[in-house]
Amino acid sequence: VPAVPVLFKQALENTDTEEGKSVSLRCELTKADATVVWKKGETTLQASAKYEMKQKGTVAELVIHNAEPEDA
Repeated sequence: VPAVPVLFKQALENTDTEEGKSVSLRCELTKADATVVWKKGETTLQASAKYEMKQKGTVAELVIHNAEPEDA
């Protein structure tokens, strides 16, 4: 039986925030608890004091703390 691909049910949207504030980016997938990897260009983001990754069911969220212009 071929595996069913995981698709975006709700794609990531552009989000604005003020410098120094936190911003939350969310997407929704068609399959619960699918593995999500957050990237900026070719760089894979790792959980840290700056980047917080959350996932509950089909919703994956990236919180960027202390946002800076370079986070665009």
